Amino acid sequence: MTIVPFVFQNSKSGKKETFVPKDPLNVSIYSCGPTVYNFAHIGNIRSFLFVDVLRRSLLLGGYKLNQSMNITDIDDKIINESIKRKISVEEFTKPWTEAFFKDLETLHVQKLEHYPKATESIDDMVHLVETLKSNGLVYEKDGNLYFSIQKFSRYGELSKIDVSGMKSGVRYDADEYEKDDVRDFVLWKNQKTEEEKCWHTKIGTGRPGWHLECSAMIRKVYGSGVDIHTGGIDLLFPHHENEAAQSIGAYPNEEFVGTWLHCEHLLVDGEKMSKSKGNFFTLRDILEKGYDPNVIRYHLISAHYRSKLNFSLSKLEESKTAMERVQNTIYRVLEVGNLWDKVSKIEESFDDSIPDLQKINLEFINALADDLNVPKALASVFELVRIVNQFLDSSAKDSADSDFLKESLQLFYKMNKLFAVFSFEKQILSLDGISEEWILAQIEARKIAKQNKDFSTADKIRKELEEKGILLADTKEGNTTWKKAQ
Repeated sequence: MTIVPFVFQNSKSGKKETFVPKDPLNVSIYSCGPTVYNFAHIGNIRSFLFVDVLRRSLLLGGYKLNQSMNITDIDDKIINESIKRKISVEEFTKPWTEAFFKDLETLHVQKLEHYPKATESIDDMVHLVETLKSNGLVYEKDGNLYFSIQKFSRYGELSKIDVSGMKSGVRYDADEYEKDDVRDFVLWKNQKTEEEKCWHTKIGTGRPGWHLECSAMIRKVYGSGVDIHTGGIDLLFPHHENEAAQSIGAYPNEEFVGTWLHCEHLLVDGEKMSKSKGNFFTLRDILEKGYDPNVIRYHLISAHYRSKLNFSLSKLEESKTAMERVQNTIYRVLEVGNLWDKVSKIEESFDDSIPDLQKINLEFINALADDLNVPKALASVFELVRIVNQFLDSSAKDSADSDFLKESLQLFYKMNKLFAVFSFEKQILSLDGISEEWILAQIEARKIAKQNKDFSTADKIRKELEEKGILLADTKEGNTTWKKAQ
């Protein structure tokens, strides 16, 4: 397979750059994963789906991937909640970790090669702190170990944060703190109470700081840096800046990250998500309202990852309508071309012999290669829908062995390698005494009645179908689709 050249907006440089991995064929990617203390909210879910879009796009581009997402199963919130509930950290985090993977499965997120856990990487963290100490970047205060920002001249390179006004010796013990507040950050926390989870190590009895965890896990999995590092824009500072400081400070002669990619915030009805505003949703909250997981996935990946996504239930309905338009066209291709029994044999490669389809295929891939421009890729999908329906409405559709229909189906299938929301399987009805063939025959009879301006008969057919639980929808292209009533 020919490798497609990608261009990414690198947060490190602030501009678009041609992506050049260390190995021309194999790409290493590390993504900041969940802190497993509760269900992931839809803002988190969007960032995890962004990682999936990145993965699927690079795979479509011909790359092989070695990808990781960490599981943060030790931090301040987890410690406090486990103590409050009088259970171990492991007992507390286990159900939340399982819930996270269930969410990914529900939304068809591809499984990655590695999911390192913080609690299983303590030795790697200790070794990193020891390396930083030997490089003169660590000091101790009250049993805690801190990274000295003033002794690291490259601090602020990633986030462009100004460190000139920082006062020497001002420290942060908390894992998370306010944006733009520059202080030395904790690497290793001394055990404060007997209830706190701790490890007995060469650098003391205690536990790691949050920022230390990712740097150590990257080193553990890859033995060096990575080609791409992703996360939400809220992690750019302080978390990713501190990660970079630790890793570069420990190994100054190695490149830590080639390309940094950051996903923008998700808004709900134009506002920042907040429990106090009543606009805070987990995936489960939306599923309980009856929404299809495929519609949720489609909606959350439909905007460009560097654009704020305004989420609302009404926009979910819009996404549902858009999806149905594509899905109905796929079903038409399968039905008219009698291709149902050939679905299992669809090659992932695209035959690429018909000029109109060649053009759409190229536009689709080029959109993804241009910094994962999913909105532009979606435009290619709907252009395919347009020309396919135009073909199906013409006399050319009578060619049952049409290469156009076969290659259109292949292209839809290829596009779905990114979206993962469309079906290529025959609809199964659970309506007594009604076959799909009968429904299609009624739709055709209604179409003929409308062409003959016999609107009374057309309305009668629609009403009869509705009484049997079959709903019709007339598209802009003049086609009629059907679905089973809920």
